[in-house]
Amino acid sequence: MMIQYAKFIKIGMETSWRLPIGSLNYIETSTLWRQEHNGFSHQNPSFINNLINMKYKYIRVYLPADANCFLITLAHCLRAKNYINLIVGSKNPTPVWLSPEEAESHCIAGASIWKFASTDDGLDPDVVLVGCGTEVTFEIIAAASLLKKDVPELRVRVVNVTDLMILPGHESHPHSLDSEAFDSLFTNDKPIIFNFHGYVSVIKSLLFDRPNSERITVLGYKEEGTTTTPFRMLTANGTSRFDIIIAAIYNTSKFHSKLSIRAHELISLYKHKIIEHDKYIEKYGKDPEHLMDKPEF
Repeated sequence: MMIQYAKFIKIGMETSWRLPIGSLNYIETSTLWRQEHNGFSHQNPSFINNLINMKYKYIRVYLPADANCFLITLAHCLRAKNYINLIVGSKNPTPVWLSPEEAESHCIAGASIWKFASTDDGLDPDVVLVGCGTEVTFEIIAAASLLKKDVPELRVRVVNVTDLMILPGHESHPHSLDSEAFDSLFTNDKPIIFNFHGYVSVIKSLLFDRPNSERITVLGYKEEGTTTTPFRMLTANGTSRFDIIIAAIYNTSKFHSKLSIRAHELISLYKHKIIEHDKYIEKYGKDPEHLMDKPEF
């Protein structure tokens, strides 16, 4: 039905006497990352894949990371004409990262550097950590907080992407970033760890024609899970803060001499933390309380 509506919009816009029509706004808040009750059968983010395979001109995919971003995005989509808008959020309580004013500026841009979670406001980073989606952005910020404490020699920039369609190459989509804007966010040569709400294939296809795309490591849903705790869903699919830190250390230690001498020790430590978490939930049937605490900087 979504695809049929998109085709109707296309033909309507090509018909001179037809007026603009209201956009179709689809909101998803029951995400695969919270499976305390539903389990493996309810894990399926492929709706995003279906949309990005359609004609880019009419498609908008938004993944607001907090309540303020969600409200700004929804208000925009309700005013829009002639689009298919998908908004993916969360129905569970989550931290608010941005003020209403900051959220509006962030959503207009489609992505921005989150200075509060970055080293020196994101200046001259060794690695760029990118979140796109509510739960996976929480893990990016938690990873940045842990790196600040445990690996202070590593300079981190945190970026959040709320408008998925800024990612493809310039002129591929009306919202696409040009090369200069893309580099201003993601740098032109530093490793990027991209933590995504859905299938890895989505990000890889959108970034395919960006220069130096081999420096990008994409983490996302890998068809792993069951009825389990929220954090176990993340570790099972390699999108937890520990997995992000492991990827960041592995990719930056190749050129960061000070970090390289500690890389094996640190990677082993965070792999062990994943194993410890598995043992904890087997014993207690829930995640440790501190994992849901808002990260501090």
